[in-house]
Amino acid sequence: MIKIGIVGGTGYTGAELLRLLSGHPNAELVAITSRSEKGVPVAQLYPNLRGIVDLAFSDPDIAVLGQCDLVFFATPHGVAQGTVPEILAAGAKVIDLSADFRIRDIELWEKWYGQTHGAPQLVAEAVYGLPEFNRSAIAGANLVACPGCYPTSIQLGLLPLLEAGCIDVNDLIANSASGVSGAGRQASVANLLSEASDSFKAYAASGHRHLPEIEQGLADISGTEVSLTFVPHLLPINRGIHSTIYASLIDTDVDVQGLFERRYADEPFVDVLPAGGHPETRTVRGSNFCRIAVHRPGGGNKIVVLVVEDNLTKGASGQAIQCMNLMFELPERSGLNLPGLMP
Repeated sequence: MIKIGIVGGTGYTGAELLRLLSGHPNAELVAITSRSEKGVPVAQLYPNLRGIVDLAFSDPDIAVLGQCDLVFFATPHGVAQGTVPEILAAGAKVIDLSADFRIRDIELWEKWYGQTHGAPQLVAEAVYGLPEFNRSAIAGANLVACPGCYPTSIQLGLLPLLEAGCIDVNDLIANSASGVSGAGRQASVANLLSEASDSFKAYAASGHRHLPEIEQGLADISGTEVSLTFVPHLLPINRGIHSTIYASLIDTDVDVQGLFERRYADEPFVDVLPAGGHPETRTVRGSNFCRIAVHRPGGGNKIVVLVVEDNLTKGASGQAIQCMNLMFELPERSGLNLPGLMP
């Protein structure tokens, strides 16, 4: 069994890790930390885990965490940097669900996150945890930077096109909408039911901090710099992401539907819908699946890619466990082969 610790278990991604890992055949939860909820049973904060997770929250203790085989960080941005070096030195592997190790350009990270990076020496060591692109590197990693939810949907939506070199990399647009859980589990007037319900809005249209991560990932896939216009939106739902991505073909003879079907034919968690399909967020709710449909309006040179995922699962905790499976040579579907919740 893989002995697992979770640092920062009170947020939504921490709770999702607990839900998924509690049913993983090879995982043993040994520690779940929270300074604010020290001593509180997990099931008291998350009643859905009553009778399933018997742990109580504890203070982060390097002596305990260092004895784990793997430690997940489900903490706010900037927190993992202070503790990850010690845990790695103790011999444990780390998967960080925050943005602390995703962006390789330290100055760029500091600009977007408004703080000094606390462990710049580890950034080059961190492997970006997008299995569909980085599978072999993840398998050999000691430190994995789990991708953000928006970046996952956009990179998976563009990956086949970029690898084929058939689109204009300077003319990419992504309109992405997320449920309110994407903002985290904290008090916020904007996320109150009466504020978010029956409404739909864009935000951070002049610049979102996921943009440099997305552009870095797309550049890694394409082998050249890309230019992306990214506009996030807030959906009046609890969980889910829908990204609508626009690109211009430079090779109009390409069979785009076939391109996506071939590229993702062997991917366990990417489902390409038949031609003309329109994926729905409810079909992936609570699952690690990403569903994609591709359209070519009027048979012209514009491509429209539709992508849905659960922001807490494939966009965060499920993808982190997918990386864990690769790191410990387990079947990639272990603990994750769950269908979406419908209705």
